[in-house]
Amino acid sequence: MKYRYILFLLLGIDALILFFQTTEVSISAAEAELLYGSFSFLQLLIKSSLYIFGQNDFGLRFVMIALHISSALLLYKISKNYVHLQRNRLWLVLLFIMLPGVVSSAIVVNNAGLIIFGLFLYIYISQSYSQKYSLVLLFFLALINYGFLYLFAGIIIYALFQNKKQLLIFNMLFMTINIAIYGFDLNGIPRGHFLDTIGVYSAIFTPIIFLYIIYTLYRKYLTNKLDQLWYISSTALLYSLILSFRQQVALEYFAPYLIIALPLSAQTFISSYRVRLKIFRKRYKFIFTLAFLFLFANFMVVLFNKELYLFLDNPKKHFAYKMHVAKELAASLKQKGILCVHTDNDMALRLKFYGIEKCNQNLLKESSIKERKNDDVTISYRNKIIYSASVTNLNNK
Repeated sequence: MKYRYILFLLLGIDALILFFQTTEVSISAAEAELLYGSFSFLQLLIKSSLYIFGQNDFGLRFVMIALHISSALLLYKISKNYVHLQRNRLWLVLLFIMLPGVVSSAIVVNNAGLIIFGLFLYIYISQSYSQKYSLVLLFFLALINYGFLYLFAGIIIYALFQNKKQLLIFNMLFMTINIAIYGFDLNGIPRGHFLDTIGVYSAIFTPIIFLYIIYTLYRKYLTNKLDQLWYISSTALLYSLILSFRQQVALEYFAPYLIIALPLSAQTFISSYRVRLKIFRKRYKFIFTLAFLFLFANFMVVLFNKELYLFLDNPKKHFAYKMHVAKELAASLKQKGILCVHTDNDMALRLKFYGIEKCNQNLLKESSIKERKNDDVTISYRNKIIYSASVTNLNNK
C-alpha cells in the first residue's frame, strides 16, 4: 500500500510542476496552427478543455498534462509484467517522467503526448483483456491520428511471426484506413539525416538511456524472447532510421515507440544486475547513477530554462524561445490600449490566443534589441531584454 501512496505523491508533485510550467510559457506558432488550423482529434480535445477552463494557458495544456499523468499510471501497471518489485517500478515511473522528451510532450501541445498515451493504453488492454477490446481501440486509433500507423505496422510483423491470422487481417485493415485518411509521409529529395536523427533521439532520451534502449532491443532479439512490445518498438525504430537516410524524420511520431520500450529496458537492467555478485555490480550502479544525474540535470534545465537567457547573446538561440514572448507581448499591447495589430502570420496566430486580433490599424514590427527605441514594446526575462518591437498607428500617416 505504501508504494501506491508514493506513486500518487510522485505523480502529484509532477502534475504540480507541470501546472506551474504552464504559467512560464506562451503558445507557440505550431500550437496555434494546430488550434486554429485543420480539424484533428487533438484539436477537439484542446478546444473542449479551453471551453471548460477558459481561454488561458492552463486550459490549453490541461489535456497534455492529463494524458501524461495517465501514461505514467499505465506504465506502472504494464511494468508489473516486466519488473516484479514495486519499488523498481516506481524508479521506472520516475525515469519516465524525467525524460526530456516526455517532459516536452507533457507541456507542448503536439501529437507526441497523445501517441504515448495511445500506445500505453493499447499495451495495457492487450495484456489485460481479451483481443476484441484491443481491436476496438485499434480501430479508434486508426481514425484519430497518423502517428499510430507504425503501431499497426509493428503488430502486423508480430502477427506474421507469431502466426496470428485474425490480428494480421484486422491490422492490415486498420493500416489501410489510417493511410486513406492521413496519407503516407514519404516525400522530398533524398538526403541523409541519419546522424541528425540519432542526435535528436539522444536529446529526447539522453544518450545513455537511448543507447541502453537500443542495446535492450538488440539483446532481446538475440535471446529470441520477443513479445508484442518488442515488435512494436523495434519496427518503429528501424523504420525511422531507414527513412532518415532519405529525409528528415518527424520524431514526434517515432519517439513514443521507444518510450514504451522502457519496461523491457528495466527488465534487462534488473536481470543483468541481479545475476551478478555484489562486487561486480558497481558498473551497473555507476550507469544507473549517471543516467539519473543526466536526467536530473536536463529536468532542472527545463524547469529553470529562462535563466539560460542570461548566458546567451542572441535570445533566439534559446531552445524554448518559440514558446516565450507572446503572452507577455499581448499583455504589454493591452496595457497600451492596443487590441489588434498587423504582423507576421506566426506571431498573429499566437497573439490571437491572448486576445489580440489581426487588423491593419497598428503595425507590429520586431526591432533589434540593440537598436531599440524608448517607445518600443520590450519583453524581459530575468531583467534581460529578449524581444523588442515597434508599434506604428497606420491611421496617423
